[in-house]
Amino acid sequence: MSDLVTGDAVVLGLRPARLPSRALAIFLDLLVYLTGYLLISIGLTLATASLDPAAQAAVAVASFVLVLVGVPIAVETLSHGRSLGKLACGLRVVRDDGGPIRFRHALVRGAMGVVELLGTFGAIACIASLVSARGRRLGDVFAGALVVRERVPGARVMPVPAPPPWLAGRFSGLDLSAVPDGLWLAIRQYLTRMNQLDPQVGAAMAVRLADDLVARTGAPAPVGVPAAAFLMAVVHERQARDAARAFGPGAPSYVPPITPFAPVPPVMPVMPVVPAAAPAVVPPTAPAAPVEPVRRTGFVPPA
Repeated sequence: MSDLVTGDAVVLGLRPARLPSRALAIFLDLLVYLTGYLLISIGLTLATASLDPAAQAAVAVASFVLVLVGVPIAVETLSHGRSLGKLACGLRVVRDDGGPIRFRHALVRGAMGVVELLGTFGAIACIASLVSARGRRLGDVFAGALVVRERVPGARVMPVPAPPPWLAGRFSGLDLSAVPDGLWLAIRQYLTRMNQLDPQVGAAMAVRLADDLVARTGAPAPVGVPAAAFLMAVVHERQARDAARAFGPGAPSYVPPITPFAPVPPVMPVMPVVPAAAPAVVPPTAPAAPVEPVRRTGFVPPA
């Protein structure tokens, strides 16, 4: 099981893809790309039949580079690491810190793929994937990327805790370009597991990670801000920038969960409202019949 955590909607706990699933995804991708390249080559051959051999060779090389190198790079960049083959096999390319890949990652992977996959028919890629502990080929190593499995049954989403409300947007001007992916990964792993650590050990780790982050950004440490809260705010600032870069401005970066920094006010019990009883209505009584006086006689009742 991988220790990756989410950068923006990448599920925590995904397992790195191994050689069989990656080989199947690459086979499906190459099948689609080679079919498109064959059709384009036939069309270009008919269209350039009147040109000299040198021009035809130049057109053939350009079509090869465009279809078999440029198209895969564009597909991985626009789909954030999901090509057709990877989508069919439930795989995705992510950065070492778990975030979505960018153009430079796709460019390095595509350039190395020409040598690993096309030049040696996948031999170098297979050897590198078997040797690597996480199944990475050379293109993944040089690009700082990793192919992971997305469709894992029972995977649990572990979001990074939200920062305190009073820190929202406070670090929008912070320069995060010099922070390496390894430090981001360590910070996210700490934040998702800090409730499971001993309080003293967790506080010491937070201080050390905050000092490393301050040293990389060059900005002074904020006064009066706990180290863990500072880490939460900076991580969510980076997530907001990644979300804005990937989905446009105004895209939500996260849904704030309930944290100790934002206590929920206690809910007062609602007493049931008992309707007032209606006044009892006493039905009118009928007037009593007049009692006739008993007439007395001279007879005495028998004993």
